[in-house]
Amino acid sequence: MLVRVTSSHSSTRPIYADGGYQIIADGLERHFGSGDDVIRAVDGVDLQIPPGEIFGFLGPNGAGKSTTVRMLTTLLRPTGGRARVAGFDIVDEADDVRRNIGVALQDAAIDPLMTGAELLQLQAVLYGLPRGQHQARANELLERVGLTAAADRRVGTYSGGMRRRLDLALSLIHEPSVLFLDEPTTGLDPMSRISLWEEIRRLNNDGTTVLLTTQYLEEADQLAERIAIIDRGIIVRKGRPAELKAEVGCPTLFVSVPPEGHDIATGVLSAFGELRPSPEGTLGVGLLEGPGAVSKVVRRLDDAGVHVRNLELHEPSLDDVFAEATGHRLEGADEGGPL
Repeated sequence: MLVRVTSSHSSTRPIYADGGYQIIADGLERHFGSGDDVIRAVDGVDLQIPPGEIFGFLGPNGAGKSTTVRMLTTLLRPTGGRARVAGFDIVDEADDVRRNIGVALQDAAIDPLMTGAELLQLQAVLYGLPRGQHQARANELLERVGLTAAADRRVGTYSGGMRRRLDLALSLIHEPSVLFLDEPTTGLDPMSRISLWEEIRRLNNDGTTVLLTTQYLEEADQLAERIAIIDRGIIVRKGRPAELKAEVGCPTLFVSVPPEGHDIATGVLSAFGELRPSPEGTLGVGLLEGPGAVSKVVRRLDDAGVHVRNLELHEPSLDDVFAEATGHRLEGADEGGPL
């Protein structure tokens, strides 16, 4: 049970008496439709996120990430279960939740005819900041996200990366204690992604709790202290990235062979470890003997008359964690290059 105690200096920032979690979800559900046509978009999600943590919520498109975030940010009412954010119930105390969180959604609508400075000052008005602070706060955030030079340009002229950074600034206008970022780097070029990563780290260093949804493996690996992997509305793995990868164990060898040699190669590879889900056109095996077994695999395939087109050895990754848990690879897992 959650207990909220009000401090002597603030009536809106609760002190936690339950272990200090900023986000707690218990059996959270969201169903769409009814009867035989019901879709269980989120099916019993449990989360416990303490203050000051970057928590990664990882999964493919349609897995339930965004639906979970919309419930936690009070934009969508749960079908079942319960959750508290920043100490407040997302249903019974929705207004209090909204006052204490910042939200940057992937499909946020930003007026293209207004300038960045105008939008930030409007946001300050909507959150009830004192009039004398509007411009100063807007200027501070524009500088923070690297948009000072574009402050007086209409947002319609911004690049995708600039719009994402402006959306982040808008979500920070009231200094929220919890920040929700829903796939913030989707569609951005590598440099824009890295720039946004740096800003997320700075926010976290200042004490902001961040829940980050993403389908990019490296993004979760780089930023998140802990992650949860969701697939078809159910959390299938949860923990620290390094620990989850260690549980997978041995490295994965991906082998590309001609179609006519597929069945023979499958039999050969199965002698070296458990077959694993692999990208289309390849076969994957977890090498029980480690990297040293690669030469043995090649010799055995050659002895069996199978021509090897390509070999790739991968140390355990979050994609392996996802594949081991779900039986398929994660979208965006093999996009390559820095994310």
